[in-house]
Amino acid sequence: MDWKTFQALLSGVNKYSTAFGRVWLSVVFVFRVMVYVVAAERVWGDEQKDFDCNTKQPGCANVCYDYFFPISHIRLWALQLIFVTCPSFMVVMHVAYRDDRERKHKAKHGDSSKLYNNTGKKHGGLWWTYLISLFVKTGIEVSFLYILHRVYDSFYLPRLVKCEVAPCPNQVDCYIGHPTEKKVFTYFMVGASALCIVLNICEIIYLISKRIVRCANKINRRNRNIPMHREGYNDDPFNSCKLPVSRQDLKDKPPSFETANKSSYRPSALKLDGKIRASAPNLSTTS
Repeated sequence: MDWKTFQALLSGVNKYSTAFGRVWLSVVFVFRVMVYVVAAERVWGDEQKDFDCNTKQPGCANVCYDYFFPISHIRLWALQLIFVTCPSFMVVMHVAYRDDRERKHKAKHGDSSKLYNNTGKKHGGLWWTYLISLFVKTGIEVSFLYILHRVYDSFYLPRLVKCEVAPCPNQVDCYIGHPTEKKVFTYFMVGASALCIVLNICEIIYLISKRIVRCANKINRRNRNIPMHREGYNDDPFNSCKLPVSRQDLKDKPPSFETANKSSYRPSALKLDGKIRASAPNLSTTS
């Protein structure tokens, strides 16, 4: 393991990670890498040497060991740690690409001009890169757990295995070295991997929910900025009489109290009143 590479990866990714991402990095580098380097590698260092069989047939022990341990735990975990940390480079490379674009933009348009407010802020394409890296890391973790479960029968290590593979002359009993210790470390590494999967899922949910809330706030702000009193539209039912109404609508609607008392009906009433007055006798004159 190259500690300088992991240290550079930790310092680079930690700048752009969320709280869940920082916890994930701590779990990976403290509970998995350190346990792998300090303890687990020594436990499995002599695994083939301590794999004893009750026969001296040449090649029998090697064939039986390869049959029951097609992939070594320690090498499988080394591959898992390498593949899991690789998607984090996607975020670092994307930020480096943004920094390069920002530098070229300033060189062309001046230092006062900015292409990004913050090149490490998770907006736009960087948000998608970060989210895709989380999905890739989760898929890698699940894949390696499935491989370990499929190869080693639910992560179980028995004390005794019976082998009948050629060139063994008959059924041979073989004994695994440090079976209990290997079982404890296996369950510990599986638990740490499962915890990393949970943290990745929580971070995915956090990023998506935060993006949804931000988009909802933008839509609300946009709706508030739109004027509500448009031409021909009013939300106030008491002021609806001020709206322009067509003649066809007036014909279709029944007459209201206001339309009955409009001035358009008053001339006919005045003419009728004049006729009545003209027909009445003039009582003011004396004979």
